[in-house]
Amino acid sequence: MKVQRKDMCPQLLERYNAEREASLQCILTGDESWVHYYDPECIAQSIEYRHKTSPSPRKFKVVASARKILFTVFWDMEGVVHMEFLEQGQTVNSERYISTLRALKLRLRRVRHDKDSILQHDNARPHTSRQTHHALRQLELTTLPHPAHSPDLAPSDYYLFPQLKKYQKGHHYDNDEEVIADVRRWCRGQSSEFFADGVRQLVKRWRLCVDRNGYYVEK
Repeated sequence: MKVQRKDMCPQLLERYNAEREASLQCILTGDESWVHYYDPECIAQSIEYRHKTSPSPRKFKVVASARKILFTVFWDMEGVVHMEFLEQGQTVNSERYISTLRALKLRLRRVRHDKDSILQHDNARPHTSRQTHHALRQLELTTLPHPAHSPDLAPSDYYLFPQLKKYQKGHHYDNDEEVIADVRRWCRGQSSEFFADGVRQLVKRWRLCVDRNGYYVEK
């Protein structure tokens, strides 16, 4: 059954009004994003150097976009709980995502001491398949309803990934290991307040969604 934005946001706000911060502390949000070997800071940087007799220059980003790694992260108001990086040539399917969920469950036991957590993830096919739903029940992972096509209500999309990409602007990486090490270093360098701020912004976005009768919330 599809979740409607205009129905979900009032319910979440009602819970927040009753429980306040406690209703946010249990949210465990997760998502995936591509991390590039190089993302230029400006247009000038994105132009490859060419001799005056060379063909018309092309943007370096076209080349860089072919060199990337998929970053998967789950986090809450305290910080990152679990992160993974997809090997070159692999894809995220139901089997792979279930493996990730199992690793996430182990991490929750270790770093959150089985604190009650409600998983928030989007409606990508690997997240909503029958196999994944079965695995979620087995792992006793409760999920938070999330409408389709709603990155504006997903903290990773509107907060964490933009902050990470802003930091990485202009950085060069030669291989996957360098990308992974820098992303891990950046995530571990953020304070708990940084992550808490990202989750707290959900309240404002839920309210805007209600005020706009379910329409998309701009940045």
